[in-house]
Amino acid sequence: MSVSHYIKENKERFMEEWFRLIQIPSVSSQVAHKPDMQACAECWREILLSSGSDKAVVMPTKGHPVVYAERMISPDAPTVLVYGHYDVMPPEPLELWNSNPFEPEIRDGYVWARGADDDKGQAMIQAKGFETALKEGLIACNVKFIIEGEEEIGSLSLKEFCETHRAMLKADIILVSDTSMVSAEIPSLTTGLRGVAYWEIEVTGPNRDLHSGHFGGAVANPINVLCKMLADITDVNGRITIPHFYDDVEELPIAEKEMLAQVPFDEEKYKQAIDVEALAGEKGYATLERNSCRPAFDICGIWGGYMGEGSKTVLPSKAYAKVSCRLVPQQDSSIISRLFMDYIKQIAPPSVKLKVTYLHGGEAYVCPIDIPAYRAAEKAFTIAFGKKPLAVRRGGSIPIIPTLEKMLGIKAILMGFGLERNAIHSPNESFELERFFTSIEAVAEFYRHYR
Repeated sequence: MSVSHYIKENKERFMEEWFRLIQIPSVSSQVAHKPDMQACAECWREILLSSGSDKAVVMPTKGHPVVYAERMISPDAPTVLVYGHYDVMPPEPLELWNSNPFEPEIRDGYVWARGADDDKGQAMIQAKGFETALKEGLIACNVKFIIEGEEEIGSLSLKEFCETHRAMLKADIILVSDTSMVSAEIPSLTTGLRGVAYWEIEVTGPNRDLHSGHFGGAVANPINVLCKMLADITDVNGRITIPHFYDDVEELPIAEKEMLAQVPFDEEKYKQAIDVEALAGEKGYATLERNSCRPAFDICGIWGGYMGEGSKTVLPSKAYAKVSCRLVPQQDSSIISRLFMDYIKQIAPPSVKLKVTYLHGGEAYVCPIDIPAYRAAEKAFTIAFGKKPLAVRRGGSIPIIPTLEKMLGIKAILMGFGLERNAIHSPNESFELERFFTSIEAVAEFYRHYR
């Protein structure tokens, strides 16, 4: 039986297991879903056992549990460590979904649900690609799985877990499906990720909400102050104004600029897809450089004051924001965090009190394209998708990847199968059914060529 035939014969079962995972609302950031996190980990254990692992266990951490599984062929064979995560982003705002986010629905050839892509869909592709390769006798390496439950909140417990179980996780390469391709027509392998640093800011003015008529103009409004401070963090040219922020930022090598120029990109279609009239960003850089190879600052949420129906003339006591920076190779998230916190405290006026909390961070990652595992992935994509994949950097972050690289002394191959239109982290997340099965074929072919 061929790879494609095995997938075809088992597609209904593959979908059933995928949907079973999606139906568990494993939102790691919300305490109410702690039982769902355990249930999802147990579900993954069953799936990895049924896929052909010799053993699979749910292991505790200080936070949400980790699922570990392995299939050991020979102590002399190379070892692949497959990484994925079972936690998902909160589905809110629920009113923007066209269907229940935790009841997968098939429409127009797509599966619509939270986690359909990130990362239950893509992690399932790895599990079923492994199963297919195993059944077809293609695997000549040991395979280990580590599926965590905290990626969407910064993998807070995973570093300590990996340090404790370093010997168990020993491998030669890390295989990850949690990124995206250039397009459905143009397969690509991700060769770089940006790092991230994330903070929450609290600004306090008066000790209670005040009447804006009696006090407005005489007492600092925390929301006004916060908006001014955050607006000043980028200048008119899109540059981040934090002193020494760019000290370790390197310009993209000419060879990578030339490779990036080969990526087909229609700026008008890009704008139309997200319904904006114009793009913005750092002056002097193309859009594909700005969203993958350059740092960025974003306000991820901002709130305070009266937000109910109708009007209330109030000068609020407090204002809040959640903000992040995307970082590039050589930037250290802990250094950037200190620079940001020092700067924001420096520019805060004496009329308010400021509290800044560093929530999480992680480093950028770059993968070489001349190692055996990358070449195996390149061949696998060529067979499955019918085209040689482009090598491109992407703008997202997977903080644990550079951590694992340093800890285990190995590189990661980022075999991502998502698309921008899959709307991960947003309402109406989706994944195309046909690409789901083609991607399983690509993973199975990776094992054929990795020796």
